[in-house]
Amino acid sequence: MRRNKPPKSAIEPDVRYQSVNVQAFINCVMKNGKKSVATRLVYDALGLVQERSGQNALEMFDKAIENASPIMEVKPRRIGGATYQVPMEVPPDRQFALATRWILTGARTRAGKAFPELLAEELLDAANNTGSAVRKREESHRMAKANRAFSHYRV
Repeated sequence: MRRNKPPKSAIEPDVRYQSVNVQAFINCVMKNGKKSVATRLVYDALGLVQERSGQNALEMFDKAIENASPIMEVKPRRIGGATYQVPMEVPPDRQFALATRWILTGARTRAGKAFPELLAEELLDAANNTGSAVRKREESHRMAKANRAFSHYRV
């Protein structure tokens, strides 16, 4: 076990929206270090979100992340030879990471269009409480609710 955690690296806000969350999202979209490509894809998707919803793109992005963020999840805990799925609360930084991962996975598994359009659709679905990312969150909550009996094993 480690003695201490390394400090979190600070992320600078993005250029267009001055949001740290958008910059972190861009970093998750990035593949093979191509940050300019990832930035263009995310900005194109947010432009499509603003165009289709008629609302501020940053507000819709924040709403999508909030709707896709899980509050509870289960973690395996080994006690006396048996492994229990213990429900735990999710810390805010992990909530953002899971929501981002689920939204990007949902966008990447869709087919037939360019990535900015797919990402925009997934963000709009998440903002409207539908789509695969929200389904994953509901599944996580369902698992936590089903395993409430083991909540006394929390660390």
